[in-house]
Amino acid sequence: MDSIIFDVDGTLWDSTDSVADSWNQAIRLNSSLDLTLDRETLSGVFGKTMTEIGEILFPSLPPQERNDLLEICFETENRYLEDHPGEMYPGVAEIIPMLAEKYPLFIVSNCQCGYIEVLLKTTGLGPYIKDHLCFGETQVSKGETMRMLVERNNLKSPVYIGDTQGDADACKAADVPFIFAEYGFGEVPSANRRIREFSELRDLFL
Repeated sequence: MDSIIFDVDGTLWDSTDSVADSWNQAIRLNSSLDLTLDRETLSGVFGKTMTEIGEILFPSLPPQERNDLLEICFETENRYLEDHPGEMYPGVAEIIPMLAEKYPLFIVSNCQCGYIEVLLKTTGLGPYIKDHLCFGETQVSKGETMRMLVERNNLKSPVYIGDTQGDADACKAADVPFIFAEYGFGEVPSANRRIREFSELRDLFL
């Protein structure tokens, strides 16, 4: 193994409550939808692409209106997270700097542009992440996005840590070994390697 790639939501932090607050604000101000999002609803769509999230949450809207509202929601979310950041999982703040001393660290997510940057800024993890890539930049599947990051950083033997079946599927498509973060939002019954808490990475890799 020569590097570690992380997912964001359900792996490094939980921003569900802040995302719900910001999206509800955006929906009220910019649409006529009678819709209030909560933690349960959002945790069920984390890990999906932005396009898929729009189709699930706003199925009654025509495609262009749906995309317009999504863009507003994402912009509102990024601004809101600046002052109301997600909560890092126990062990992340301590273990990431330790891992970074031994391995290059990366992030691949299905999020919008700007979201990873907000995470890195508000958590102080920025100095430890070598590169990151997201769906907002690539507009392709997570597996393809992962493959793009691997190729542009010339990684030979990375591993990916994520919390959903979509993460596992992306790793299979990109031919990258997967470690399942059980404490996150998803279920991956077939995962061969798994961690119950982030601090277990210290024993695995250090």
